[in-house]
Amino acid sequence: MIKVFTTPTCVYCHALMDWLDDQNIKYEEVNATDSPEAAKRGITSVPVTIITNSKDEEIACITGFDRPALKKAFKSLAA
Repeated sequence: MIKVFTTPTCVYCHALMDWLDDQNIKYEEVNATDSPEAAKRGITSVPVTIITNSKDEEIACITGFDRPALKKAFKSLAA
């Protein structure tokens, strides 16, 4: 599962989501401004991408629109 924590006015958030859409990668967008999970995780900057495997184990937490880190995490998710 892929969650992307965003804010409505974050340019990098929208660029990340556009890139994920272009890659045909499904994700859940979570508005970090009113999300209890974002508050619990201490998310203060966005975008933050949380990637979990089929066992709901977190395999990556990526801050920012870091394509190389995202690609690496997606490869490990597919393995």
